[in-house]
Amino acid sequence: MKKSYLTIALTLTVLFGAGINALAQDSDRVVVKVPFEFVAGTKTLPAGTYTIGRFSPGVSSALIIRSDGNGAFLLPIDTENASGGPSKLSFEHAEGKYFLSKVETPERVYNLGTSPEMIKLGEMRDNGNVPSAGGN
Repeated sequence: MKKSYLTIALTLTVLFGAGINALAQDSDRVVVKVPFEFVAGTKTLPAGTYTIGRFSPGVSSALIIRSDGNGAFLLPIDTENASGGPSKLSFEHAEGKYFLSKVETPERVYNLGTSPEMIKLGEMRDNGNVPSAGGN
């Protein structure tokens, strides 16, 4: 009788462990070290190692970027299928700041568009409130 309980307990442990591992193996998940401060969505994040993944398996386009005590929620303007290449992040540089503009995973490319802070910088420059980096 004790052997049956042990077998059942061991089987359940293996099944639950396999389920957890299956959830952790998300092919749209990226772990990357960013060596500079950057803007993601509406938040400025410090340099560091970040994990980027889907916010929820049922919501394929919403992303979350997080690190120790830091994070942001990202809503891409569009997504497209990827060619299976390596994962990478793309940034735009404006007025001395870096803005996360694209997240590429082996399965998808998430285009984040223009950050609200980047739009605000552009408006300030158009109004003459921010000096141009190009000296124009």
